[in-house]
Amino acid sequence: MTDHIVHIVHRFDTGGMENGMVNLFNTLSPTRFRHTVVALTDYSGFRHRITAQRVDFHALHRAPGNGLGWTVRLWKLLRALKPDLVHTRNLAALEAQFVAAAAGIRATVHGEHGRDVFDLHGRNWKYNLLRRAARPLVSNYITVSRDLEGWLRRDIGVPARRVHQIYNGVDSVKFHPRSGPRPDSAHPDSIVFGSVGRMVAVKDYPLLVRAFIQMLRQQPDRAERARLVIVGEGPVRQECLDMLQGAGLAHLAWLPGERDDIAAILQALDVFVLPSRNEGISNTILEAFASGLPVIATAVGGNVELVEDGVNGQLVASEDLDGMVRALLDYLDSPARITGHGRNARKTAEQRFSIPVMAAAYTSVYEQTLAAHAGRSSTGGKNRQDGDS
Repeated sequence: MTDHIVHIVHRFDTGGMENGMVNLFNTLSPTRFRHTVVALTDYSGFRHRITAQRVDFHALHRAPGNGLGWTVRLWKLLRALKPDLVHTRNLAALEAQFVAAAAGIRATVHGEHGRDVFDLHGRNWKYNLLRRAARPLVSNYITVSRDLEGWLRRDIGVPARRVHQIYNGVDSVKFHPRSGPRPDSAHPDSIVFGSVGRMVAVKDYPLLVRAFIQMLRQQPDRAERARLVIVGEGPVRQECLDMLQGAGLAHLAWLPGERDDIAAILQALDVFVLPSRNEGISNTILEAFASGLPVIATAVGGNVELVEDGVNGQLVASEDLDGMVRALLDYLDSPARITGHGRNARKTAEQRFSIPVMAAAYTSVYEQTLAAHAGRSSTGGKNRQDGDS
């Protein structure tokens, strides 16, 4: 029996949520589920990373503001697609749950991959009012971290039986430690600190840049060995470039914008740094772990569930400039620590964050949800009690 799942997102672009969806589509059996993605705004070429099965995409081009035209377009699309299950993701797509209900779809899942950039701690009363209003319509919730699971139960009032915490998985074959010399032009004795991600305010890359600058101002002799790489595009990229240029250190850094060779870039790093103000479960941390890199991360959100301080990396308080400088120096001055923590990081990726384990957990939630609502959909989708396949 093949069930049709429609995944609704605000936008399908480059990001951790999208990367997790790609991994899921490339792993779930196409004979068990078929998938359609509906982007309320638009989608990008990132969808071409889906290679294991056909996944159709639709864009509704929702305009900014409170217009409701998109709800009519979505309702008509859902009636035409006739899904067995609708899976929305994050606050920006949560309103689609009301449209799905109006379209007669009863088997629904909502995923929380990280809180909204304007509400990093999930306390905005308007947002939470919307979440509580949608709660009766959502059959099951999936969160990528224990932090988000606890927040849904505590602040939104979702019963524990309806919340399923599933960690993202990472491709430990594609992402692996480098062997041999560094695959770039940096001096072999250099220590390259790096990060990969969207260069937006919540990721706080200026903190990393300020720490790099302060470290070299305090100890100029370190400039012979310290290097900085930040890969990604976004509104704070120019701010970071300007800071490095102003400090006279631009020649020690590389900020190339968006790239599609992330696995190779990670192999050119020695230490991965994620200075975010909040996180769900960071796919880039998992990719760094799989690449054998120790991780310096801020102690926010799901980061504390991944990084074991002093084992596979170091934790630093959010927005703590001095703490970030100390963490950089700890690794710069101890290549042995990099080697040991990097080895532990690789073990973490292999033992705790398998993509097949993630896919099996999603399959379980989908099947549980479909079974609980067998025969109740009025969209015209198959009745799971009729024996169709």
